[in-house]
Amino acid sequence: MRRTVSLLLILGTLAVASPAVAGTTCLLDSARGGVQRVIYIQFDNTHLRRDNPNVPSDLEQMPTLLNFMKGKGTLLTNDHTVIISHTASGILSSLTGRYGDRMGVPVSNSFRYFNPDGSSSTGVSFAYWTDGVFDPATSTPTDKTFNMLTEDGKNAPAPWVAFTRAGCDVGMVATANAVLENTGPDVPKVFGPGSPEAQEVASNPGQAFADFVGIAIHCAQASDVCLPAKGGKPDVLPDEPNGYLGFNGLFGHKYVAPVISPGSPPGSPLKDLNGNVIQDTATPPHVGFPGFDGMQAWVSLAYVAAMQEAGIPVTYAYISDAHDNHLAGGVTKAYGPGEAGYVAQLRAYDAAFKKFFDRLAAAGINETNTLFIITVDEGDHFVGSPPTLPTCDGINVPCTYAKIGEVNANLAGLLATQQNVTTSFTAHSDSAPTFYIKGNPGPTDPVTRQLERAVSKLTAVNPITGATDILTLGLADPIGMKLLHMVTADPARTPSFVMFGDPNYFLFAGAPNCTSPCVALPPANGSIFAWSHGDYTNEIANTWLGMVGPGVRRLGVKDDLWTDHTDVRPTLLTLVGLRDVQPHDGRSLVEVLQNWAVPESASKEIFVRLAKVYKQINAPFGELSMNALKVSTAALKSVDDAIYNRLTNQIKAWTDQRDGLVDLMKAQLDGAAFGGQPVDHRSASLLIDQANDLLKEVQRAAKQIK
Repeated sequence: MRRTVSLLLILGTLAVASPAVAGTTCLLDSARGGVQRVIYIQFDNTHLRRDNPNVPSDLEQMPTLLNFMKGKGTLLTNDHTVIISHTASGILSSLTGRYGDRMGVPVSNSFRYFNPDGSSSTGVSFAYWTDGVFDPATSTPTDKTFNMLTEDGKNAPAPWVAFTRAGCDVGMVATANAVLENTGPDVPKVFGPGSPEAQEVASNPGQAFADFVGIAIHCAQASDVCLPAKGGKPDVLPDEPNGYLGFNGLFGHKYVAPVISPGSPPGSPLKDLNGNVIQDTATPPHVGFPGFDGMQAWVSLAYVAAMQEAGIPVTYAYISDAHDNHLAGGVTKAYGPGEAGYVAQLRAYDAAFKKFFDRLAAAGINETNTLFIITVDEGDHFVGSPPTLPTCDGINVPCTYAKIGEVNANLAGLLATQQNVTTSFTAHSDSAPTFYIKGNPGPTDPVTRQLERAVSKLTAVNPITGATDILTLGLADPIGMKLLHMVTADPARTPSFVMFGDPNYFLFAGAPNCTSPCVALPPANGSIFAWSHGDYTNEIANTWLGMVGPGVRRLGVKDDLWTDHTDVRPTLLTLVGLRDVQPHDGRSLVEVLQNWAVPESASKEIFVRLAKVYKQINAPFGELSMNALKVSTAALKSVDDAIYNRLTNQIKAWTDQRDGLVDLMKAQLDGAAFGGQPVDHRSASLLIDQANDLLKEVQRAAKQIK
């Protein structure tokens, strides 16, 4: 959930110009010309697995969607997110096909960065694609370092460019960082500091948020959708490979709605799938974008349907989670599995998908001509007591819970009272908090090592279970984080170390004492969050990916193919016949594609063998990373500096060896999928053998950890 963006400003009026129909020729080059449209949907925290064995899962309670993916395509159940597992990093890795070290956002939904004086400040992961690091304390970018950052310090390539270069307009519905995320820096930047839009931000911030944030269309060069007369503004991407000039975009509901909604009469407000005007929950409401937490299925899918009907052939959309009840006034109530409100919301989500698919079918849009990609950002862990009635199923018998909510734990207070350590630090609050030690000492500095050892020993009495829990499951400093793809080109963003905590706890840095309880449940009258993510436990890391459309095999549920979020982008581009300029961290999932949809150069068995071992040595949740994290944890916990040095030197060597292999593997996989260059069997076999040897070496080292 995008809870860290609750501090963002609000914006929206609806223009009354007559609707337009997209006027470009979208030149997708899919095999047999089958893919004419793309509909990409990414859920927030929506589960295929059951959180309570008696209660049907989220997708089981949305049978319209589940049966669509199972019956008409392939549903992959062994997909994985990235470290740290959060909304922003999960979505952005799927959009770009890159891990956090190559797109700039490994820590989310917010993060911290070191200042030159050794203090740290907050950055927000949700910022428009070309923004610098966004500090909510100032509502402006803090420096010239791009939030979306490549490994060589440039602005990361934008995911819509492959499509707009091919003549396709691309609609973005609450899609992370591909829409304006904040009014403060974004509106003056896009529309001009003295523009009417910027003046609206100052005079009516709530309406401005509804008008300009959250919705966008990125247009092809020849498109008449984004003409200046319709509100179009230059779509500026300063570091896009090969340049990006002459492209415009529409930014905000105010300018997008007249293009996509015919209205009755023309210019009437855009409505959701239930027939209600799309607006926020303020009193009085602001017509327009309802906020990211307001993007329930019936709202988000209404935007997508309207865009597709208006001739926008490629659409991306975000759907907010169904297990939180986002109430007016900013208060959030978390539901447990099978609670009546949760079940009702999932039922409403299912009804929305039924209306969505029926509406698309009436417009001639279906799996015979449209590629559907449907996935989720991350999994999460429910924090609460067992249900009051153990046999409740949520459908026939609603579940209730005596205690619910993430357990809040003050790390600074626990360190002072349990370990007598009062080192000054700040933390990105999370179940996997990142630590920023004041003064930014190095990994081997005695201050850093003392704090790491102290953190590893922390315990807490769980107010739900009464048990004493060890809070630390894993630890990584910059040496381990580099292997996990968590170190960007901006050294100021690199934490002192990261703690992967017990997922029942929300860990923060408060006062260095426990005068106020250091461990407590949230107050009943405040916002309650009960779904934890960020850690590397399987229920959080393991996600799902559905694909339906021309070129996708109808395999139903497929459990045996290991994938992660970075594989979405190259697979999508394989199916539509386009390519990105730079290689991805993912690989094309040719195993679930029809033979005729796979380039001949990627159709051989050696491609699949190479791709599978490539994922296991490179992915943050692959075999190598998970075993290396065990070694990293032992190194940081060790009281013997000689052991720390030996283990971290091992990790450095593994990272160097892994990176060398990955570069060679990536070149072969990308060349085969997009360049017509068959994988060389001899060199690929050698790479596979070397990768397997590395996996065995790291596995042996992990097994030796006590």
